[in-house]
Amino acid sequence: MSILEKLSCINALNQLWDYLPQARLVGGVVRDLLANKPIADIDIATPEPPETVMAILQKAGITVIPTGLSHGTVTALIDHTPYEITTLRKDIVTDGRHAQVVWTDDWQEDAARRDFTMNAMFCDRDGKIWDFYQGQQDLLSGTVRFVGNAKERIEEDVLRSLRFFRFYARYGKEPIDTEAVIAIQQTTYLLKTLSAERVWSEIQRILIGPMADGIVQQMDQYGVLKEILPSGYQLPFFQKLVQLGAPQDAVLRLARLVSASSQIVAKQLRLSRKQEKLLWAFQQDSEVSLENTEIQKRQLRAEYDLEVLIGQSWIKQTASVIVEDSEKWNQWRHSVSLIERPIFPVMGQDLIQLGVQPGPVIGNTLKIIKDWWLQNGCYSSQEECLKWFKSHKNERIN
Repeated sequence: MSILEKLSCINALNQLWDYLPQARLVGGVVRDLLANKPIADIDIATPEPPETVMAILQKAGITVIPTGLSHGTVTALIDHTPYEITTLRKDIVTDGRHAQVVWTDDWQEDAARRDFTMNAMFCDRDGKIWDFYQGQQDLLSGTVRFVGNAKERIEEDVLRSLRFFRFYARYGKEPIDTEAVIAIQQTTYLLKTLSAERVWSEIQRILIGPMADGIVQQMDQYGVLKEILPSGYQLPFFQKLVQLGAPQDAVLRLARLVSASSQIVAKQLRLSRKQEKLLWAFQQDSEVSLENTEIQKRQLRAEYDLEVLIGQSWIKQTASVIVEDSEKWNQWRHSVSLIERPIFPVMGQDLIQLGVQPGPVIGNTLKIIKDWWLQNGCYSSQEECLKWFKSHKNERIN
């Protein structure tokens, strides 16, 4: 049985191979086929220049998008599925972030510029594996190893230091590759040159990936963590959060890892506005507690998104020293998740119809009514809220 028979998209690939017979699958798809892991993307390498690839496929009636011509990449669309096709290339000049490349027809030259041996394998139409750097052997032994000289590979693109830990989490086994971690330690100063967006993209995948607690500890051990989180971090709390079984939520895990404010962290990592708000909410000293009554849970549910409450409960749980509380926290989260979010039923227009003058007094009045609604468990209807307001109007509202 050919290794390719595992692919659900084999018919589309055969269609591409009909027109590009020299092309080979490359990188992650080959690695994950061999490792029996789910396939995320299909990347293809070919010796033909990108303009030639486009002309051949367009003539065959296949939609082709020039997604990265300067780096030799076009994307073919078959049945609405993208297939990235990149011309074999070699790096001429690198600056730690970008590379100037030229095309080549030498498969080993192309493999030599890739990051890890397990990502430098090719697979042709017949299912034959082309492996120039012992990638299959490393994959089998759980050795995440740089292609060629580890330090040179990192200096070409320092993001590879972070990628190393992500790949080690998914494919690696002890002992960790000595040459790799020595090279990472020697080049940590280069991490400052990375854009915040690239760093966060890689960090969040590590935070939600396998063995996150141990991997982040290794990043600390080899001097990486202090470079990418210069405002400080609290490793024990993060490790406890992961070990307790908290959701694989990157922002929640980041909240328990960092020690600086959400504003500082968001600026350093260029978080989205939504992520920054969520990080801020997780960092707040909330009223979430195992002692919450059912009414208090409803009040919390009315005031906060469920995602925030669940996250805050995990933060609170990591601060607890009582192991037996784990089941109680699970019950707390379950009970809160069953509460349909109460919606405050009164709007400003309702008050205007009752004679309240538009302006700041509207907001103040709504707050007073809402406080009463909250104190009564968020059960009162619009009619009941307005009835209470009318009976207390003179004593409460200026």
